[in-house]
Amino acid sequence: MKYSEAKQGRIFVIRLEDGDCLHEKIENFAKEKYINAASLIAVGGADEGSKLVVGPENGRSTPVVPMETVLNNVYEIAGTGTLFPDDDGNPILHMHIACGRKTDSITGCVRRGVKVWHVMEIVLTELTETSAVRVLDQITGFELLQP
Repeated sequence: MKYSEAKQGRIFVIRLEDGDCLHEKIENFAKEKYINAASLIAVGGADEGSKLVVGPENGRSTPVVPMETVLNNVYEIAGTGTLFPDDDGNPILHMHIACGRKTDSITGCVRRGVKVWHVMEIVLTELTETSAVRVLDQITGFELLQP
C-alpha cells in the first residue's frame, strides 16, 4: 500500500447536460478552475452509444487488453472517481459507474466516452496539498496513481 495525505479544498456542484461527454467535460472544468486533484460522485443518465471499459480480456495476462461495451439504450447511473494529473500536468479522470436499466446492470470505467442523457449531477471535492500524480506503468499500460 502507498499513500499520502491531502486536505479538502473547494467543493463544486456541477450539472452536465444532454450530450456532454463525461470525462472530457470534467477534465476541461478542472483545467479551467485550476483543480489539480479531486474526488467525485455522479448520478444521472447515460445515453445510448456510451462506451465503458468492462474489464480485462484475460485476467492477469500482459499486455492488458481492455474489453469495451457500448450501451444499447439509456441507463440510470451512479458513479465515483478521482482526478489526478498525469506526467504532463493534465487532469485525468478515473471514474467507474454502475449503469442500470430494468434488471440489466453494467459497471465499468468511463474513459472511452460516456454521453450524458439529459442530465448528470456531479459533486467534485477538490483535494489540496497533495503531490499525487498518475504515472504510466509500462507493464500494464495504466496510468497508475502514485501518492
